[in-house]
Amino acid sequence: MILNTPLTEAFGLRLPVLAGGLMWLADADYVAACAHAGIMGFVTAASFPDPKDLKSEITKAKRLCGDKPFGVNVSMLPKLVPGEKTADIFKLIADEGVKAIETSGRNPEEYMEQLKAQGSFVIHKVPSVRFALKAQSIGVDMVAECGGHPGLDLIGTMVNNALALERLQIPFLIGGGIGHGAQISAAISMGASGVVMGTRLLVAEELNAHRSYKQALVDATERDTALTMHTVRNTIRTLRNETTDVVAKLELENPEIGFEGLRAHVAGTVGREAYETGDVSRGMLSAGHALGLTDNIEPMAEIILRLEAQAEAAASRLSKATHAHS
Repeated sequence: MILNTPLTEAFGLRLPVLAGGLMWLADADYVAACAHAGIMGFVTAASFPDPKDLKSEITKAKRLCGDKPFGVNVSMLPKLVPGEKTADIFKLIADEGVKAIETSGRNPEEYMEQLKAQGSFVIHKVPSVRFALKAQSIGVDMVAECGGHPGLDLIGTMVNNALALERLQIPFLIGGGIGHGAQISAAISMGASGVVMGTRLLVAEELNAHRSYKQALVDATERDTALTMHTVRNTIRTLRNETTDVVAKLELENPEIGFEGLRAHVAGTVGREAYETGDVSRGMLSAGHALGLTDNIEPMAEIILRLEAQAEAAASRLSKATHAHS
C-alpha cells in the first residue's frame, strides 16, 4: 500500500505513523524497531536526564537505525527538563545529526529561532486545535494531537481532526485511541498527514518492559483506563489501578490539592518500577482506549504489517463505496 503524505515524504516512511515519545520506554531499541518496521519513533530526552546518557542513547539509536529516521522528544514541562537545559538539549540533538524534534509540554516559541537556525524539523504536540493554531503561528513544521494528554478541553479526536482540516495550513497528525489501520485511512481521508500511536505499540516484543506488563495491556480492554490530574491542569489517561483510584479520590475530596499533594502517587519512578517488575497495580501507567486493540505480544514489524493490511482494507471499502455511487 502506498500512502503519500507530507509525513511519509518528509522522512521516507512506509506508513504515516509516529510512535510518540514514551517516558522511560522510548529508547534506542524501541525507535530502531519502529524505524525498521517503516514508521518513526522518538527517544524521550527526559528519560535520560544526564546529557552524556542522552548522547550515548542517540549514538546507539543511530547505529541501530542505520539510514532510517528517528527523532527525539523534548518535554518542556519544567518538572522534567529545567528551562535552562532545554536549549542545550536542542543543540545536542542537532549536533548528533538528528533532524526531527518532537516538542511537548508547553509552547516552544522561545526556542524556535534556535531550532530553525540549527535546521530542526519541529513537530509540536498539542491537546486541541486552538493550541495547534498558536504553534502554527510561531513556525513549527507540523502539529500532532497528544492523545494521552487530552488537556482541559477534552475535545474528541474526530472533532479535532475536522477542525484541523478547516483551520490549519500546516500538516497535522491525529492521536488518541489510534490502534487500528482503518483509523489511519480515516485520518488521511479527513485531511491528516498521519497518526500518532502509543498504547498500540506498547505490546511490541522489542519494548524494554517486563512481559507481564505487556500481558496486562493485552488482557485490558478499552474500559480499563482512568483520567486524572485535571486539578493540576495536566489531565492524563492511564491504566486504571490502585494509584489512579487513590489520585481520583484525592482530587475529588480536595480540588485545590496541587501537584505536591499528589506527587507521592504520580511520580514517574513508581510507574518505572512497573515496567521493570511487571506489577501494574501501582503507578501512573500511560495507556489509552487502544487497549481494546492490543491483542498480542509480537514483533513491531508484525504489528505494523497488520495495521497496513487494515488500512488497505479500509481504503478499499471507501473506494468501493465511492464507485458504487459514481
